[in-house]
Amino acid sequence: MHETPEELEELQTLLDASLSRSTSHLRSIINSERTLTAEQLTQVLTGMCTLALSTVTAKGEPRISGVDGHFLHGKWHFGTARGAAKARHLAVRPAVSAAHMRGEDLGVFTHGKVEILNPWDGEPAADWPGLLAYFKDFYGDDFFDWDNDVVYYRLHPYWMTVYAPDLAKLTAASSPDPQHRPQA
Repeated sequence: MHETPEELEELQTLLDASLSRSTSHLRSIINSERTLTAEQLTQVLTGMCTLALSTVTAKGEPRISGVDGHFLHGKWHFGTARGAAKARHLAVRPAVSAAHMRGEDLGVFTHGKVEILNPWDGEPAADWPGLLAYFKDFYGDDFFDWDNDVVYYRLHPYWMTVYAPDLAKLTAASSPDPQHRPQA
């Protein structure tokens, strides 16, 4: 778990507010008995979690693709090739939706805006050195040309909800690989 008490509190506030302003249909599926607290969520989302990420083209058409998501400090972090279509979309239209699903056991749905963590033409985010160390530890120091090949993003959510009908089943099924739990 990488979250501070303040980050957990912020995440819990977001989860509560998002569910409270959701439609009655969604609340009939996701309720206090079929969701997770912020602390539970951060214990489940360890290592790499595949995200379905939706961006928007210049013509306003949705595009969805997969990315390696890492849930750190209460927010999704992900990367892509600097020349990828999604990188071009995000450079001018930073609004995204992301979903992480594990069958019928877990669904984490997020809407928000991304921040570029390591831009080519500007200063990196203040916490980029620690995040870069995490990613290099996870993927390997020489997996990419970290300065030129990849761009990383942090998703700042304005809405996030979690469907998890059976925490015990979920935690029993998610025994993370201890080699892939670097600290950020």
